[in-house]
Amino acid sequence: MKPLHSSAHAGQKNIRVLIADDHAIVRAGLKQIIADTSELTVAGESEDGLGTIRMLRARSYDVVLLDISLPDKNGIDVLKQIKSEYPKLPVLMLSMYREDQYAIRALKAGASGYLNKQSATAELVDAVHVVASGRKYITPALAQELARQIGEDSNKLPHENLSDREFQTMILIASGNSVTDIANTLTLSVKTISMYRSRLLQKMHLRHNGELTYYAMQHQLVC
Repeated sequence: MKPLHSSAHAGQKNIRVLIADDHAIVRAGLKQIIADTSELTVAGESEDGLGTIRMLRARSYDVVLLDISLPDKNGIDVLKQIKSEYPKLPVLMLSMYREDQYAIRALKAGASGYLNKQSATAELVDAVHVVASGRKYITPALAQELARQIGEDSNKLPHENLSDREFQTMILIASGNSVTDIANTLTLSVKTISMYRSRLLQKMHLRHNGELTYYAMQHQLVC
């Protein structure tokens, strides 16, 4: 039987936080920030997507801090699974990428907020409190990006018209992965990944992986 997850109310003591990040140093930093805040408690930590889902099924949490880049599953996919099983559980996405690159996709997939890992300690604590109270956490940078996109569908950049899976495929290709590597990473067939590749190249009016990689680097979509 799955544990019941519910949003914490404003002012609630001991907000139980699950940290999901594959970097031990990052987890240690997040744990220290939370340990220094009396209202927050680290109730669990995970280093991959499957482990995160297992922990959610085993006990109750009030907020999930979820890295967008996990070794076994893309953070957006993990987010979608969490929201499918626990629709009311607040998930705050963490990423090294700017808001204009992944935040909108995360919010559309059900995230309660999106925070860059370089954010100040106070901002992280505030964000956890906001999402635990059932509200959305929107940074000024994300608010600007949302405002830019309102009524501007025709002016979207090519990669903004890709589906989540096409976008993931593009990023993995631009990062130097082969179709076979991507198929293994996303647990899909080579044929399916090849289809995504053909479709995204067509949508973006690109001819081959070289042009795709150049585009991704030009728009700072890969590090």
